[in-house]
Amino acid sequence: MLKIGIIGYGTIGEDVVQAIGKDREGGIQVTSILVRDRSKYVVPSSLADLMTEQEAVFFANDFDIVVESAGHGAVKLYGEKVLAHGADLIVVSVGAFADEALQKRLMQKATERCRKIIIPSAAIGGLDRIAAGSLGPMEEVTLITRKPPKAWYGTLIEQQVSLTELTEPYCAFDGVARDSARLFPESVNVSAALSLAGIGFDRTKVKVFVDPHITSNTHEIEARGKFGQIMLQIQNTPSARNPKTGYIVAMSVMKTLRDRASHFVIGV
Repeated sequence: MLKIGIIGYGTIGEDVVQAIGKDREGGIQVTSILVRDRSKYVVPSSLADLMTEQEAVFFANDFDIVVESAGHGAVKLYGEKVLAHGADLIVVSVGAFADEALQKRLMQKATERCRKIIIPSAAIGGLDRIAAGSLGPMEEVTLITRKPPKAWYGTLIEQQVSLTELTEPYCAFDGVARDSARLFPESVNVSAALSLAGIGFDRTKVKVFVDPHITSNTHEIEARGKFGQIMLQIQNTPSARNPKTGYIVAMSVMKTLRDRASHFVIGV
């Protein structure tokens, strides 16, 4: 039985826990859930017994894997501690690795403890092809992200433009992935995942659009190198509870957990 800890019980954390509970194949068990404020959640007694605000209680468990789904701050607060505890770490808020010093500290701790830091594909696709292609010369990687206005409330973009009055697509960012990951920590984690798989944060080009004509969160990837060329468009259904993310993120985490519990793995 694969023992799982979950950090954060927002949209993604809740979806992952529910998916594990419905998994007919079994082999995966949530043993503890770490949250900042337990009083915010109305959950069944079976989950209430697992939920805690106390780090000491959470880390008293013997985890095989801990899933981080609580934002960049949680990666900084708990990443090293998870690895030191002897568990592998699945990072959803991969944009935290735009902080190069943080990435180095976590990599060093993972090496010391012989643990793995795992980045699921989450809202993006083609990372297996990008990662394979990066082993040979890779010339260029570009990401264009488009999301409807409702996905950008509570972000920096609200200070740039009136989201309710937009009638045409608005380019909110044109630069490199290191900056996009820092500026939009909840919305453009895909740029960080793409950077880590390919040619790095400072060479991966990113454009971010607010598009009133679409209803899906859309990501367009183009990469060229010795391997050839990849052009990929992904349309993700936004979560009804949090339009900044899509249902596919939790599904991708669940696929990663299933791979660890299974003897037959596809799409590595």
